[in-house]
Amino acid sequence: MSPTLTLNLSRESTSPISGEDGSLIVRYHHVTDPAEIPDAEALESDEAVVVGTFELAEALIAHGIDSAQIAVSSLPPSDPSYPGYVRDALSGNLTPLVPFCFDRSSLVILPTYNERQNLSAMINAIRTYLATDILVVDDNSPDGTGQLADELSRQHTSVHVLHRAKKQGLGPAYIAGFQWALTRHYQSIIEMDCDFSHATWDLPRMVHRSATADLVIGSRYIPGGGTENWDQRRRLVSRLGNAYASMFLGSTIHDWTGGFRCFRRELLAEMNLPAVKAKGYVFQVEMAWRACQAGAVIAELPIRFRDRLHGHSKLGWPTIFEAVKEVPRMYWRRSAYR
Repeated sequence: MSPTLTLNLSRESTSPISGEDGSLIVRYHHVTDPAEIPDAEALESDEAVVVGTFELAEALIAHGIDSAQIAVSSLPPSDPSYPGYVRDALSGNLTPLVPFCFDRSSLVILPTYNERQNLSAMINAIRTYLATDILVVDDNSPDGTGQLADELSRQHTSVHVLHRAKKQGLGPAYIAGFQWALTRHYQSIIEMDCDFSHATWDLPRMVHRSATADLVIGSRYIPGGGTENWDQRRRLVSRLGNAYASMFLGSTIHDWTGGFRCFRRELLAEMNLPAVKAKGYVFQVEMAWRACQAGAVIAELPIRFRDRLHGHSKLGWPTIFEAVKEVPRMYWRRSAYR
């Protein structure tokens, strides 16, 4: 049976209000014992839970607590030196006063095509939660995303840009980003969308888990995971896509198609990246399957996948047809994937 947790409501404290940045007060409840399941519905919008470890946070999330309402700190909120979080006035989410920093160097890869509306806010959000470098891989976006990325790289030394001559698909963009990262010896390499469908506050969870897993997958289809603001067609396509992949490749992974992932450099270095053929979203299936064939330690963390903030989804019929064709080929050619 999974461990359960209780909220110790007697240990309530508040974070300071910062008038300058428009943040709001937060009432914290410290998680103490694995004793009883906390009621996720009992938390008000201005309340959050504090845990001392990421492991306790994962147990809470698996029981339905939104990761946006969990603060991870080794200090109790009553400690005068508690660094704390604040609650953003616009989003309502917790934001740490200082971004998380880990021993392993990390790089977040953002493949972009017409993401000018999202890019600046996305980079700021990433830098709020995680001390990391960021690589924008732009496929010559006609809306000027690449030029904006260049401007942001001049403002922030942690932001880098890789320009590609034309749109060639998600897979080739990520492969180019992986190869760029490997030549620069980053240790944790993260892939995520640039449209806010992946929560930036989940980045520290991903990097922390990569200390003990070769591949960490943000999963919508394990306890605590889910999707928000999807129509029935998109839910059906996603479910059928994962069921189709599982039928051929096995049920070891619950979310074969998820695109929020963290690779250890050792795993990527072992893979034959130029041999990866998938161009669309089936690229995620192929990379996960190759990781399985390499004997990688794979972990899935529950995430809530939200619909994109601006723009339109790039999932179309060509991507679906590619998946229908390529997944069986992965199965039949599995012996060549090492």
